Amino acid sequence: MPHFTRGAAWRSDKLLVMERGEGCYVYDTDGTKYLDGLAGLFCTNLGHGRTDLSAAALKQMDTLAFYPTWGFANEPATKAAQMIAEEAPGDLDEVFFVNSGSEAVESALKFARNYHLSQGDDQRYKVIGRDWAYHGTTLGALTVTGIPKFREPFLPMMWDGVRHVRNTYGDTVPEGTPASELESVKAVEEMILAEGPETVAAVFAEPVQNGRGAVVPPPGYWPELRKICDKYGVLLVADEVINSFGRLGHFFGSIRYDVVPDMITFAKGVTSAYQPLGGVLIRKPLVEAIWDSPMGSYVHGSTFGGHPVATAVACANIQAMRTEDICGHVLRHEELLNGGLQQLVERHNCVREVRGTGYFYAIELMADRANGIDLSADQALALQSGVLNSFLLDAKLLVRPDDRGATMLTISPPLVADTAVIEDLLARADQVLERTNDWLSVCR
Repeated sequence: MPHFTRGAAWRSDKLLVMERGEGCYVYDTDGTKYLDGLAGLFCTNLGHGRTDLSAAALKQMDTLAFYPTWGFANEPATKAAQMIAEEAPGDLDEVFFVNSGSEAVESALKFARNYHLSQGDDQRYKVIGRDWAYHGTTLGALTVTGIPKFREPFLPMMWDGVRHVRNTYGDTVPEGTPASELESVKAVEEMILAEGPETVAAVFAEPVQNGRGAVVPPPGYWPELRKICDKYGVLLVADEVINSFGRLGHFFGSIRYDVVPDMITFAKGVTSAYQPLGGVLIRKPLVEAIWDSPMGSYVHGSTFGGHPVATAVACANIQAMRTEDICGHVLRHEELLNGGLQQLVERHNCVREVRGTGYFYAIELMADRANGIDLSADQALALQSGVLNSFLLDAKLLVRPDDRGATMLTISPPLVADTAVIEDLLARADQVLERTNDWLSVCR
């Protein structure tokens, strides 16, 4: 069964079957070439066809294919954890490995509860998330997720400890006004106070929020979250499953926004998706506080956590990122990508705005920007349910038509995308938007 795929698409004889990849492009079984403008799913950061990563996997399989980390260690997991901690901000020195982003969020949730319980704060279990945020699909992570269509089918199965507050979309203050006056900041503190600080365990947020379309925080937002959490003894969790490993031009997005959270969740780019791997970075004093408590351990684990093959690939991936200066490459090219996307706003009346930073953007659509006309419900539904995808496939451009809070195109190319690839991506996006303009002029 496919993931997040309608039965009609799965049954269609037009379903694409991908066969191979090379750099920033992939090929289907008919030999048709597509530009991978979403890096698979925000994750194939070093691009396709990296023999150094596949060689690392093969070498490790020939040495030690698997042994559990329940009471044991293995060299690749230890080395990967060290390399990750070296790139992390502050004292985020402890790494707990799992297999996916959802598992990473689950692990952070359980660690927050485990930590507070070890310190005698047994009332702390509530979590504050943000509207339209995506934190995963397992039940705990889904409870923190703020996207209605993902949550609603499973509401009876969810725990009641999560409260959602507004995100930073559209939030500004007059120049010279402190970030503490942002409504999105005040909403977090107000929720902590309303629930009772002694009951709140953690605040979860993405540095740049994926849901609602690459929502970039206002200056000072993250340091204010840090102050609020410190004030009330609440753990601050940066969900960087998308934002880490170069996506925002730094190994961790938290570095870009000048904050040291208590935990960082990661996955996707840690292996450039060549192996499934995720994890949680945790501040060392928090881990030691549990170890030194009567509890003595973090009560959580999984069979494949710290898998030697996956972590060997992570080591190769991180080494390649360092050697090839991937973060520097993103920072040097982000203005080319951003500037080109902003020019598309000027060229196409169907574009409301472009948001994002680094190699992570969203193009939000509307019916008629010049006259301030939004998409009708019928137009939005048609675009989201097939029209946009058909235009993208004709342009041989693989990016995501998104419906989470608006009608958008999400763009997130491999981090190795150079000037030629970016210009190719912009030209294909230009073609898609031109066809969207034409379609909207007929469908009014």
